[in-house]
Amino acid sequence: AAAPRLKDSAPMSSTPSVETVFSTPGPHPNGMQATAQGFWILDQHTNLLQLVSHTGEVLRTLTTESDRGSGVTFDGMALWIASTYNCKILRVDAQTGATLAVYDTPGAAKTGAHGLEWRAGLLWIATPPAAMIYQVDVAGGFRVVHSFPAPGSRPHGLAWQDGDLWCVETNHRAFYRLDTKTGATLDQIELPAGAPEPHGMTIWDGHFWYCDANTSTVARFPLP
Repeated sequence: AAAPRLKDSAPMSSTPSVETVFSTPGPHPNGMQATAQGFWILDQHTNLLQLVSHTGEVLRTLTTESDRGSGVTFDGMALWIASTYNCKILRVDAQTGATLAVYDTPGAAKTGAHGLEWRAGLLWIATPPAAMIYQVDVAGGFRVVHSFPAPGSRPHGLAWQDGDLWCVETNHRAFYRLDTKTGATLDQIELPAGAPEPHGMTIWDGHFWYCDANTSTVARFPLP
């Protein structure tokens, strides 16, 4: 596996002021994706995928075939789930939760991916066992076309800002802004003591939003 990147190897933004916003409907939220309708939240305990409003009201509940999943994203038509404990990536119907396709997770070992993000027809995958982030061409046979080391051994949620990819590193309790061509760290944000632990993460309305799989908390803080 790739060596974890040192936390102090890049500039660091000021410590953010974190706001707790709402609690998730499930006990162990581990994947989060913002859309105009609300947040898709994947629970690792129930394997339910729920669309909640931006204030936390449940709008839709889907039963999935995920095995203790840890990541979710939306391609504009269907949802993608990191089914972590059977090392699969699922594409599921956004209305019914039915599985449309199943793929093997790149870099998986005993477990699979923890973070997913969709952009311009390509799927980005954060896989902790390999400590890597993969760019996958879905239309080209689910083929890895690019990869680089994750910013540590426990990468979770992914999100885009102005062409750069943010990745949560849960052990570091930090958010890393990454150059997607080189994997270089462009910025990093470390959470203050006492803030919820970051697992699933997304960007919406000028803020990072993230969920804590241990406490069901959804929190946010402004983008730098």
